[in-house]
Amino acid sequence: MLYHLGVVDQLPRAGGPIPLAERLAEITPSIRDEMVAYLERKKATCQVKTVSTMATRLKHFGVFLTGIDPDLASVADLDRRHHIEPWLSSLPDSVSDKDGKPISNGDHNRRVIAVMTFLTDITEWGWDAAPGRKVLFRDDIPKLPQVLPRYLPIDADRRLQQALTTHPANELAALALRLQRACGLRIGELLDLELDCVHEIDGNGSWLKVPLGKMATERMVPLDDQTLELIDRVIRIRSHCQPLPHPRYRRRAQFLFTYLGRRLTQQGVRAELNHAADIAGLDHITSHQLRHTYATALVNAGVSLQALMALLGHVSAEMSLRYGRLFDTTIREEYERALDLAKQNTPPQNPAPGSPGGRIQIPLADITGGRPWQDTPLLKSRMAGGFCLRAPAQGACTYANICEHCPSYRTEPSSLPILAAQRIDAEALARDAESRGWIDEADRHHKLLNRLDALIADTEAAAG
Repeated sequence: MLYHLGVVDQLPRAGGPIPLAERLAEITPSIRDEMVAYLERKKATCQVKTVSTMATRLKHFGVFLTGIDPDLASVADLDRRHHIEPWLSSLPDSVSDKDGKPISNGDHNRRVIAVMTFLTDITEWGWDAAPGRKVLFRDDIPKLPQVLPRYLPIDADRRLQQALTTHPANELAALALRLQRACGLRIGELLDLELDCVHEIDGNGSWLKVPLGKMATERMVPLDDQTLELIDRVIRIRSHCQPLPHPRYRRRAQFLFTYLGRRLTQQGVRAELNHAADIAGLDHITSHQLRHTYATALVNAGVSLQALMALLGHVSAEMSLRYGRLFDTTIREEYERALDLAKQNTPPQNPAPGSPGGRIQIPLADITGGRPWQDTPLLKSRMAGGFCLRAPAQGACTYANICEHCPSYRTEPSSLPILAAQRIDAEALARDAESRGWIDEADRHHKLLNRLDALIADTEAAAG
């Protein structure tokens, strides 16, 4: 309060990082000194939080070494057989310091990587503490399962948003979560938003300036009217206070989410998310799942990969492709459409009375999803007297337009309007196939176009 009234110039300290030497106090002093020196060096290029995480993982390794070989005087004396392999064997049975439960596969993986990075760095730097030979190898890093992003199903997403809107325990935190879902922000990016984060661009609407995040890049995200109203509400209810120190830029800034004179914390956001999930009748949800849900919804709406990368702040297409998982409903629709097509071309064991040839007759609207047949994501062929639809997995029909390409095929002037209509559709189908990346399919339509042009020209010449 004294700070925000201008009586004192500095905010009072609320805790702070524990000195590295104190955190690694359980390790043999000589090895502890080598690890502390390494971590101090990493502060020059890594964020404070990153160095803190490294310290935690190196501590586990150092404590293990102290336990099995108290006389080990330096990391330079590490032996693969007597130190590294017993440590690797102990990791699957290690437990977390926080809850006493076995560590996850991801934590196991990260502990090995942290120690390998430590040994590789001091070797490349030429430190005396570096082992004389390599003791950790890439094959020692456990493989992680390739888990897909965990998005919220449509009904769960709606229930959660409803709970955040109508029954918030902390309105500012609830608004923060709704903004995260609306813009696909990481939690750190969300809480680092500044008061002037909305930018109006002439002729191009409103945009949200997302600050430097995980990838150390800034980006702009377009805003709709509903999201602008949400931000306006945040500005009305936030705590008005003096600028606070920015954790990244080392300058003072007016943050968007301030509560009781301080910045809104990740713990406060998580508490509100747990509250909303309980009201919505959902299991445990993480705030990052809102980002997954945002990205997955965009993919299902047909956004391009380049646009998705820009909106999510990804630096590689591979990162964005992980978010390109389709909603289960979309996969189901495509599966059922292909299954219907397969059934249409397969006669049943006992033909139904009156069905021609015993084939199953499926309404066209069920196959095309109610949209024009020219726009379906299927392989399409236009014949003079109709059209054919096939699932991409079936491939193009071997006999598609075989008559038009036959040397014995002849036409007459009365058929010219039919050929002209067929040509219009074939040209549209070629463009559709090119837009979907179906090169062979587009080439097939172009060959039909050439043949139709020849037939029309010959027929017109003969009639003249």
